[in-house]
Amino acid sequence: MDQMRISVAMCTYNGARFLPQQLKSIETQTRPPDELVICDDCSTDNTAADIREFAAHVPFRVNSYFNRERRGTTKNFENAISRCQSEIIVLSDQDDVWHPDKLNRLAKILVNERFGAVFSDAELIDETSRPLEKSLWSSYRVTPRHQEKFENGHGLAALLNRDTVTGATMAFRSSFRQLILPIPPEQLHDLWIAMLIAAVSHIAPIREMLVRYRQHGEQQIGPGKESFFWQKLPRQVGPDFYLREVDRLSEICTRLAERAASFPPHPNALRLIRQKISHRRARAEFPSSKLLRLPLVIREAASLRYWRYSGGLGSVAKDLLV
Repeated sequence: MDQMRISVAMCTYNGARFLPQQLKSIETQTRPPDELVICDDCSTDNTAADIREFAAHVPFRVNSYFNRERRGTTKNFENAISRCQSEIIVLSDQDDVWHPDKLNRLAKILVNERFGAVFSDAELIDETSRPLEKSLWSSYRVTPRHQEKFENGHGLAALLNRDTVTGATMAFRSSFRQLILPIPPEQLHDLWIAMLIAAVSHIAPIREMLVRYRQHGEQQIGPGKESFFWQKLPRQVGPDFYLREVDRLSEICTRLAERAASFPPHPNALRLIRQKISHRRARAEFPSSKLLRLPLVIREAASLRYWRYSGGLGSVAKDLLV
């Protein structure tokens, strides 16, 4: 494990309010990184100064890059990932706080060549670092059965049912960069990475909360506070949302096909993704009339695709009633 080098890929944007805490938690890891790569997306606050001050005193290498124009979260992470030089790449947000043993725990898993990536649970905290008495996994309704799918080598099926791998908790082997880069700008970088790696390798879950995952008003991505999360949830349904998912999943199929010679997918990977595409397209095309919609919903329910690729009975009820 000591021979496996670790790079941390961090993206920043106006993060001065919380960045020093996150940098301190990286500095004090029981297994320090070999390299920290920071890509800043045109911050206008004190972020750049904080980065330079940090780089001046830590014992590991800090490579910082400052964009001349805004690139957005996905392309900025692509930039950071592409610049990492170690065997293991660990993604980092700017506003969290890491458990002191995080890098050590992630590296211990990735010593096993069976795993291409690893992710953990996280403790949710508020703007003042107070615990919200809820974990990241529980906010996403990650059940023990869902976790067991990852542990039993069925991570792709788990991801197709529910987006559960958050970039701030993830690490992966740098050998997969040839598969995941470039990242299409409309993709969510963490889901794109997790889905592609799960289709060709295995992803290990760690049930420990190795990150204190901060919830606050300026957050660009993440579940948000529970009330905020549930307020936003109704917007994540309907034809436009489902068709965007179809487009994103289709891009994943295309990438897997293009890179199959170097990264052969699991035997059923493309079939499972295409089944979800068919399910999402079917939901997008349901007629507005509840009466005409009924037999189509029943057909989807009979195929069990609601349970494999949506929220089960709750999604059935939503399509019948909303």
